[in-house]
Amino acid sequence: MMKGICLRYAANEMEAEDVLQESFIKIFKSLDSWSGQGPLGAWVRRITVNMALEQYRKNKTQKSMAIVYDMKEANPLTEDGAIENLNMEDLLKKIQKLAPGFRTVFNLYAVEGYNHTEIGEMMGTSEGTSKSQYSRARVLLRQMIDEDVLNENKNLNYAN
Repeated sequence: MMKGICLRYAANEMEAEDVLQESFIKIFKSLDSWSGQGPLGAWVRRITVNMALEQYRKNKTQKSMAIVYDMKEANPLTEDGAIENLNMEDLLKKIQKLAPGFRTVFNLYAVEGYNHTEIGEMMGTSEGTSKSQYSRARVLLRQMIDEDVLNENKNLNYAN
């Protein structure tokens, strides 16, 4: 479970493993602070998400966030359930290709269930920035999926 969380936030498996290791260290050092109320898994998950966010903030200060946004209209190919037809591994790979800010906001909103106000506070940005990054992340994911669908269709045509 924890590695899955880390993979969703990290750019690659190596970074995810680093976050996972840091999470385990934090969990073991903080085990005496767990109140015993509520599920242990939820507490562990929260620490893991927080460690992933901490890693994001470290990376954000080290890198420039200059990104060219290619905002295309939604393609009907993804409106017919192409996202639902992806297996988890393929979707995870696509999420990892997103820029760190997009990937983090997408995970916090779509996977973890935080609202944009909470995300803005967690990331030190505004609610509007969170909404914008989530929207752009969805568009970019849709574009990646559309490209895969188009490539599959071309491959099918060549095979016939």
